[in-house]
Amino acid sequence: QVQLVESGGGSVQTGESLLLSCAAPGYSAYYMAWFRQAPGKEREGVAAIAPDGRTHYAESVKGRFTISRDNTKNTLYLQMNSLKPDDTAKYYCAARTGYLLKLQPNAYNFWGQGTQVTVSS
Repeated sequence: QVQLVESGGGSVQTGESLLLSCAAPGYSAYYMAWFRQAPGKEREGVAAIAPDGRTHYAESVKGRFTISRDNTKNTLYLQMNSLKPDDTAKYYCAARTGYLLKLQPNAYNFWGQGTQVTVSS
């Protein structure tokens, strides 16, 4: 399977926005998600999206983050608004071959290498 490649990370101030992208050729029929992992913490699910566009979010990002996909461009997105220092982490995109929206890391088969997001106060 073709590797997933994230981009768009960076360093921002509290309250600013970032748009993460994940190049995902060949994954249009897969359920996909964004995860994040801060130093010393477990990897946590942020948002998931079905092939038909249905979405599911972690409570910590509801109303601030939006996951979307453009299957014509083979790209997964995560629009992050109103960023907080607690959002600082390495962000990963992932894909799974199942049929449900899930935010558990062990449900996903394919992973990117991650992109760092740092939010300072």
